[in-house]
Amino acid sequence: MGIEIRPATPEEFGQLGELTSYAYAGQFGDGPENTVTESNRPEWSLCAFDGARLVSTYSTIPFTMRANGNAVPMGGVSTVGTLPEYRRRGLMSRITLQAFADMRERGQAVASLWASQAAIYQRYGYGMVTVMRNYQVDITDIDFHDGDGGASEVERLGIASGYDLVKRVYIEFIAQRMCYLHRGRPLWHNNAFEDIDAEGPVHIALSRDGDGVPDGYMVYTLRHDRHDHPSRSQEIRIRDLAWLTPSAYCSLWSFVKRHDLVGSVRWNNAPADDPALEFFLEPRLLNARDDEGMWLRIVDVPTALAGRGWDADGELTLSIAEDRIAPWNVGTWRLGVSGGTAEAGPAGGDADIVLPVKALALLYAGRRSARELAALGMLEGGPEALRRTDALFATRHAPHCPDRF
Repeated sequence: MGIEIRPATPEEFGQLGELTSYAYAGQFGDGPENTVTESNRPEWSLCAFDGARLVSTYSTIPFTMRANGNAVPMGGVSTVGTLPEYRRRGLMSRITLQAFADMRERGQAVASLWASQAAIYQRYGYGMVTVMRNYQVDITDIDFHDGDGGASEVERLGIASGYDLVKRVYIEFIAQRMCYLHRGRPLWHNNAFEDIDAEGPVHIALSRDGDGVPDGYMVYTLRHDRHDHPSRSQEIRIRDLAWLTPSAYCSLWSFVKRHDLVGSVRWNNAPADDPALEFFLEPRLLNARDDEGMWLRIVDVPTALAGRGWDADGELTLSIAEDRIAPWNVGTWRLGVSGGTAEAGPAGGDADIVLPVKALALLYAGRRSARELAALGMLEGGPEALRRTDALFATRHAPHCPDRF
């Protein structure tokens, strides 16, 4: 009997739990019911079956992603795993080929994931488009270069009383950004509000402007005996931070500074354009370090281009020479932008720029400019074409996604 590729049924979903328990070595729980099965649905799955046995898993979670001011349907790739005895047989390539065709049919023009190993997903055309900036700073080193610690008032709330308020701030905060996800309640509770015993209760610091209107928030935990200091052994871990004004941002850090027993503040998912490096008096004391973030893949080139937000008018033709997983992307495409609205479709003749699908993901998200990609040998085009490409693809903010899935 051959291998069959299809979604798992509700009755087979326990096998998906068992497989992911083994493949992830209990990282998300053991047994047929774990975090993976709780956060997925059978209809999102695409699995390989050897007879009745589930041997490889894959799921596509339907998300909406911000794309420079526009909302773009996105396939969130998750639950990827294969039993060791079935590896090296091309099962994941077969599943991914079918999954991308299904995403295209559903209108999910981009796919993204958090890579267990970059080597696996780069061969499928993904590019790393975000970073997770890490800070570790002592509260005594939280000072501002101009002495302005912000004018917003900050109050502390619990999840029950603060959820609706922070959700409204988050919606406004991400509106013009790139790669942030629209958050439903499950995404909030699986990330910013996740209940982790070792980290203690989750707190919300909400900032308000002079009129009492919420203009920022910080989600964080506070725990003792996490820092080696005789009088300041507590640690604050920032889970999520959003701000609508510079004053709100500084006011939230000033609130943190008032925790006199805290010796260490950690934030492990700050965006690449976070302003602390510009605002702090001694930014080196943030001990900033960038870790790998989210990976993005263009599933349907013309649909992805037409759906993205644009800030400059212009016209460009681009060519994708090869795409074995999404062959419909191969060809030359015309992008025309007028008044912030884009049209994209097939084009004839020579292209202004030529690039692989991975490089297009980096360009699309604003992670790399055309000039950078050309210097890296990942894009071909003349000087005028590079200038027009960078003018078109410029983003309002650096790409970022603080939410894992």
